[in-house]
Amino acid sequence: MNPAEVMRIGQEAMRMALLLSAPVLVASIVVGTVVSLLQAVTQVHEQTLSFLPKLIAVIAVLAVGGGWMLEQTVAYATRSFDRIPEASGRVER
Repeated sequence: MNPAEVMRIGQEAMRMALLLSAPVLVASIVVGTVVSLLQAVTQVHEQTLSFLPKLIAVIAVLAVGGGWMLEQTVAYATRSFDRIPEASGRVER
């Protein structure tokens, strides 16, 4: 396996991690920003108030997009396992 292939595999892994984590992170950031703005406007500064809406948003995103995330993960794992014979057959020394 040459360095270019290793870089491509690493890039694909990073792209997959970003693709799978982005919906959850975006939902959490948006809900956290909205709650923070509401806290600033109403001057209610309760630390635990932002946790529950974020948790609900993350659970909702996982419930809606969980199937798609699982499909993407299985497809990536399948591609990775399919590369094993190719990689083991072309060992450079």
